[in-house]
Amino acid sequence: MRRLTALLPILRRLTPAGWMVGGIVLIGVLALGLGAAGFRWDPFDLSRRRLEAAERAAVAVRTEASARAAEARGQAGQILRLEAAHDRLRSLDRVTSRSLQSARTADDASLPIPDDRAARLREHDGELCRLAPALGGCTPAPEPAGDGDPTL
Repeated sequence: MRRLTALLPILRRLTPAGWMVGGIVLIGVLALGLGAAGFRWDPFDLSRRRLEAAERAAVAVRTEASARAAEARGQAGQILRLEAAHDRLRSLDRVTSRSLQSARTADDASLPIPDDRAARLREHDGELCRLAPALGGCTPAPEPAGDGDPTL
């Protein structure tokens, strides 16, 4: 009780600014005390916003990870297809080089080919070029003549 009576003369001398500062300090101490007791006051709903931002970031990370996984699977498949194509090319090169070597060293390599056989070979070559025009040695098909262009 004596302490309270000693505090009264100090409180009577406070100006309005002093009362305002005292009120602000009291509100701050009260807010700290309630926060320590577990009460939370979130008038702007900041915790929900932080949660939504974290969920959006998690979705973005999962999407990015699945895209990287699909990219890795596609690259692995591409490597396998490329290796298979290279194997086919190497085996085709071996067969072709053996065939060329045996054709060059054959007994009849310097003899001319009969005309009917040469015509059949040219026809077969033309058919191959028609089926796969991107093959080496195939001449491209001529473009159709436009209006006023001379015909071949």
